[in-house]
Amino acid sequence: MNDTADRGPRRTDHHDRPTERKFLFLLGSARSGGNTETLAREAAAQLPSAVEQRWLRLSDFPLPAFDDLRHSTDSHPGNPTRPLPTGNERILLDATLGATDLVIASPLYWYSVSADTKLYFDYWGGWLQLREELRFRARMRGKTMWALTTTSHQDSAKADPLLGTLRLSAEYMGMKWGGDLVGYGNRPGDIHADTTALAAAKSLFAIGV
Repeated sequence: MNDTADRGPRRTDHHDRPTERKFLFLLGSARSGGNTETLAREAAAQLPSAVEQRWLRLSDFPLPAFDDLRHSTDSHPGNPTRPLPTGNERILLDATLGATDLVIASPLYWYSVSADTKLYFDYWGGWLQLREELRFRARMRGKTMWALTTTSHQDSAKADPLLGTLRLSAEYMGMKWGGDLVGYGNRPGDIHADTTALAAAKSLFAIGV
């Protein structure tokens, strides 16, 4: 199998983007400086200097297990049972709302996003519950989501469930899909040998920025 041909960017380009861009890179790996982060930083290095970048490692902002209160007997718009976000949850919420572009950089773990990344998205459900207080869905509409991942499989299609999770989440929120990039990396540093993915990273954010 020619695994070089199996991997590469799958990008959907969009127009009418806001002129003032703020990219939030959310790193979902359990390892600092891993293959996915390296790929994300390669892509980010091509952004114009005028584009604001913010990098947050999700493991640096741990969240408690998510408690789904949607169907609690006291839960309704005028009296939500979920308290307003504080602490790490508030940091992640404010960073998410403050970005025009949300870049999810998560390795492929069991054919999906990492545990920290999944927990972050679980909290979106809580923020949606606070409809009047946060207006989360309305404020996310029109933002752009991007995805970068690496996989130890030579067939990049193994990452389709991860990409599907993110695409459908963006669609549900009325967000645009910027594009995605899948690289190969099993052991630390393997991404440096994936010249196809590294080359594709240089143009991932090129359109519309």
